[in-house]
Amino acid sequence: MIRSAICEMLGIDYPVFQGGMAWIADGKLAAAVSNGGGLGIIAAGNAPGDYVREQIRAARKITGKPIGVNIMLLSPFADEVAKVVTEEKVEVVTTGAGNPSKYIREWTAAGIKVIPVVASVAMAKLMTRLGASALIAEGGESGGHVGELTTMVLVPQVCDATTLPVIAAGGIADGRGVAAAFMLGAQGVQMGTRFLSAYECSVHPAYKEKILKATDLCTMVTGKRLGHPVRSLRTPFARNYARAEYGGMPDDELEALGAGALRRAVQEGDSEKGCFLSGQIAAIVRKEQPAAEIVKEVMEEAEPILRRASQWVK
Repeated sequence: MIRSAICEMLGIDYPVFQGGMAWIADGKLAAAVSNGGGLGIIAAGNAPGDYVREQIRAARKITGKPIGVNIMLLSPFADEVAKVVTEEKVEVVTTGAGNPSKYIREWTAAGIKVIPVVASVAMAKLMTRLGASALIAEGGESGGHVGELTTMVLVPQVCDATTLPVIAAGGIADGRGVAAAFMLGAQGVQMGTRFLSAYECSVHPAYKEKILKATDLCTMVTGKRLGHPVRSLRTPFARNYARAEYGGMPDDELEALGAGALRRAVQEGDSEKGCFLSGQIAAIVRKEQPAAEIVKEVMEEAEPILRRASQWVK
């Protein structure tokens, strides 16, 4: 059984995080992952504090194991949610789409493990200095907000730049990806797209079907012009957005075009007006299964690969 420092730090059985996917990663999914031995993470996204509190309490009814909350720092409700996670005493906070510096002292004082998502060595060094407990190094293969560096390039550089445990994210959905992440120096992995296929994931059936039928070239990145690139499936909405982005549409109209698009995909399965976030790894996700089974399966797949790796050196 693969265990690492991150397991001891957080009190989890497997070094597997479930990604904080906005409007997707709710209390039910997070609890299922935590019950399976990983770390389930509730996504705050652009939701207000009351919604996040509701999801935390829903998860607590299902699991007594550690859970996390992902806070998207671009959200207008970020300050509100930052207080909620302290009041509700969540074990872990992960952050994305911004710099969590102003919250770290408050969270650590409350006993929360702060694990920011970083997409560069500079951010990794800053978060290390400010007292983060670990780091999630996320490559551009991931779904949602993405950086420029790939996982293969980013993870070893972040591992070299910090003394903290590093969780690799982006393009990981099976045991091969887990093994590769450990070979690069990571002590855990975060998976988002793979958990879209979990029974406990409440996305619209059309969303789940698109993931299960995805191909290797199924995703695209939009939003670079506005400084917030996002990876999603190649749907009519994504193609229309790309045409508008590079067709001269004013910034305020482009912002309005994307408003609420993820929610429409998640709740309505609308490919004309909805943004279906997905990582590049969707092509290898081919079955629906319980979240706990996913956690166990990827770790069991990784073990023999890592053993074989040690036999290649004579």
